[in-house]
Amino acid sequence: MNSDVAIETRGLNKIYLSGFWRRKFVGLKGLDLTVNKGEVFGFVGPNGAGKTTTMKILVGLHSATAGEASIFGVDHRDPESKRSVGFLPERPYFYSHLSARELLRFYGRLFNMGGSPLEARINELLERVDLVKFADIPLRSYSKGMLQRAGIAQALINKPELIILDEPMSGLDPMGRKLIRDIIFEERERGCTVFFSSHILTDVEQICDRVGLIVRGELRAIGSMEQLLGDDVKSVEATFDIPKGKTINLNQEFITSRRTRDDGTKRLHVTLENALVGPTIKEVITSGGSVVRVEPTKKSLETVLEEKIGEVRREINEKTIGVL
Repeated sequence: MNSDVAIETRGLNKIYLSGFWRRKFVGLKGLDLTVNKGEVFGFVGPNGAGKTTTMKILVGLHSATAGEASIFGVDHRDPESKRSVGFLPERPYFYSHLSARELLRFYGRLFNMGGSPLEARINELLERVDLVKFADIPLRSYSKGMLQRAGIAQALINKPELIILDEPMSGLDPMGRKLIRDIIFEERERGCTVFFSSHILTDVEQICDRVGLIVRGELRAIGSMEQLLGDDVKSVEATFDIPKGKTINLNQEFITSRRTRDDGTKRLHVTLENALVGPTIKEVITSGGSVVRVEPTKKSLETVLEEKIGEVRREINEKTIGVL
């Protein structure tokens, strides 16, 4: 395995046995994945795709059925590979009688940290995740979002070189999500590698250097946002203001919403094909209206993921028909 990359897996498989009859369920199927040092890598897929399984194998909470995995070139089964890793599971469990300060002190000592350096690190992290005011309150009193921020802090306690985050935005309000995004950007600036999963695909598009799409345990696509989404403009979304008493000759099918403002102006939101943008803007201005906003729309990560899910379903259907 290559020590010049943060995470590397080769032919990683995981088969679960479930139920009384011990039926086989494939969690991972031949996963070949490389996460480079210093990048923010998003791991995206539907529920049950294999994201959490991959992360738990990497940190030693699950064992692989077959294949290899390494962290900075060290076999993932070697305890030494975890020394430089910070991990936040999807549903973390913390001792509810502890305060956030006590929680961070507990995790710091697991990494042989102590004394004034540990206390200074705890204070720094409490400030970073905006929990200073609640630092000495038992975790049982925390909201889900506050617990998530405490979980982020514990994942950073050892100044890791690799941070693995399973659904870090879960339960957070918009300000909490921004806080986590800022932390991820700061850690990347520090040279840290961030490997995270999320169902909030707009966050993934904003944050990640590269993204891997996994469906039914198989990696179906990987690349930068430019590689996955391309640069083709699919349509244009525009907003126009039409003064009171004025009319515009516009196909009603293009209008996605409309409302009348207090001064009688009609505000129209429209979706247009590329060829209609110029003529429509000209018509608006000629009619005495004004252009508020024009924004091209491109393929989204959600669309790409839907395409990959559709591909897998078609492949399964074709195999089923072949058997019949």
